[in-house]
Amino acid sequence: MFEDFGLISVIMAAYNAEKTVGFAVDSVLKQTYENFELLVINDCSTDSTEKIVKEYAAKDARVKLITNPENLGVSLTRLEGLKQAKGDWIAILDSDDAWMPEKLEKQITLQKRLNADVVFTAVTYIASDGKSLNWVLNVPESVNYKKLLKQNIITNSSAITKKDLFEQYYAIGDDMHEDFAIWLNILKAGYKAYAIDEPLTIYRVSVNSKSGNKFKSAVMNWKTYRYMKMNIFSSAYYMCWYTVNGILKYRNLK
Repeated sequence: MFEDFGLISVIMAAYNAEKTVGFAVDSVLKQTYENFELLVINDCSTDSTEKIVKEYAAKDARVKLITNPENLGVSLTRLEGLKQAKGDWIAILDSDDAWMPEKLEKQITLQKRLNADVVFTAVTYIASDGKSLNWVLNVPESVNYKKLLKQNIITNSSAITKKDLFEQYYAIGDDMHEDFAIWLNILKAGYKAYAIDEPLTIYRVSVNSKSGNKFKSAVMNWKTYRYMKMNIFSSAYYMCWYTVNGILKYRNLK
């Protein structure tokens, strides 16, 4: 039933991810939908990340290693993957996150039913050591631009998006939540994102990640609003929503 859906390009930026990249890659290779390419872009790692990915690529031709000539940061590194992606659909998977086996298949099913431009999923969380945190971020059936401004419920590793939209609205800037900016740009243009309220994405909570440091994450969220050319008053209004929703979210992750 999925023969006509085509190739999905999975983009994974990796920097010093030797402890987690195997977990992430394995979860892609276990997908029940098998027509994908996995582009792992090594951002000049100084650990064994490149060696690990090479071993996967030697065993499965769908895994392709791309190595940056210099350290570029995550948003430019993903862009390198996007430039080489051959699929009509893009999925992002962070090198410390993972997917459940039926994640892509279920998203394709929903996309075909609704002709969706973006499909994302609910998320379950693990600690940095891989221990389950026993909490799920549930998601609504759909989200529009104004609703998304209040809380970014489109976890980057959970979404699949039409490549032409991802290219058109791609955002660069490691000092903000560039993935949030992409989703906001797409929805602001009138497209709609639909969701599967099943925890098909596994998100690793790390204090060293951009979102792990709460103050830094808040500053980056503010910069995302300003990147969207929102005035100070609108930005402050939605920052209040962000703060309240963030407190409720992370209270559950303790």
